[in-house]
Amino acid sequence: MLLAGAAGCTSDDDAPDGAEVVVIAADLNNSSVDTAYARALQLRVDQINASGQLGDRELRLVTKDNRNDPAASMRNITSFADDPTVAAVVSGSCDDCVVGAAKTINDKAIPTIALSASDAVTTPVSERQYVFKLGPNSKDSTAALVNELVRQRIRTISVLYTTDLYGRGANIALNNALPESITVKAVRSVKPGASDIAQSVGTLTDAAPQALVVLTPPDLAQLAARDARAAGFSGRVYLDAAAAGDLFIPREAVAATNNATMVFTQILAIDDVIATTPAKSSRKQWFRDYTSRYGSYSGVASFAADAADLIADAVARVGADRPRIREIIETSQVDGLSGPIRLTPDNHSGLMPQALTLLVARSGRWRLAS
Repeated sequence: MLLAGAAGCTSDDDAPDGAEVVVIAADLNNSSVDTAYARALQLRVDQINASGQLGDRELRLVTKDNRNDPAASMRNITSFADDPTVAAVVSGSCDDCVVGAAKTINDKAIPTIALSASDAVTTPVSERQYVFKLGPNSKDSTAALVNELVRQRIRTISVLYTTDLYGRGANIALNNALPESITVKAVRSVKPGASDIAQSVGTLTDAAPQALVVLTPPDLAQLAARDARAAGFSGRVYLDAAAAGDLFIPREAVAATNNATMVFTQILAIDDVIATTPAKSSRKQWFRDYTSRYGSYSGVASFAADAADLIADAVARVGADRPRIREIIETSQVDGLSGPIRLTPDNHSGLMPQALTLLVARSGRWRLAS
């Protein structure tokens, strides 16, 4: 219902007199974390229009449900690309969707900002000229985890990852980053939609590692923590950035995740952040605005808002000229709501490593580790 409501009308009927309607199209999955993306996009579009920064133009958000199906996503993106009012596309959490549509996106020259986790959505850049990514990169997230493992003098770990593009890539990045001083005692993979992973987690904890490293989305990360504690595991639990979800950890997972460490941006612990710069003030205001409208906060919402901002900045300068929008996005350098974003012709995944920090779960909330 939310996504359908966000779609709106793409005609000029509701626009101010003389306003040119420019559409941001979103290819999302109605029944996933993409709900937070839809909410964030709609809120940011409303804020951009209210600010007057687009002059005599007005943004509209139009969404289509891809049901996490690459074939449906391809139809959606093709439909968006064939609509001349669409300036750019924002794609959601489905890695395979945007990777499968990459050639079509390039051939139809439709600028697309992906909010999916896998680094594969923007590599190789030579085959992804019109595709960009906002969100943590696996190599940056796992590098931060490894640095913390070394700092805590962890010598043995077990690893759980998902069998999708993101999980496989994150596991490779972790292995590439691990020093010789850290031994991997056991590794298990699980399907992204798995509902029972107790056996896999049990195998990992039976290896008696000092730490369990979990490279999965939030629902599986919470389940892994619960299964590990149920198996009697008393070691440390480390989560990479893909595990970030809502502001409050679900009640059933609070005890199991207490003192778990996660790599993510500061936004989930924004109450701990002192607004010493305009960028930090903007992030705190965004957090308040989103929470005021929707009642709580999702950690990933800022990525969608930053995508809307990048597109809006380009539209303000060149209208709906897609090749020129692509050129502007490709050289964007901003302090976004997620953190510093730097896009270049050689790097289409713009969230900088400096945007990531360590968070610790305490009493059902994420807090800055230091």
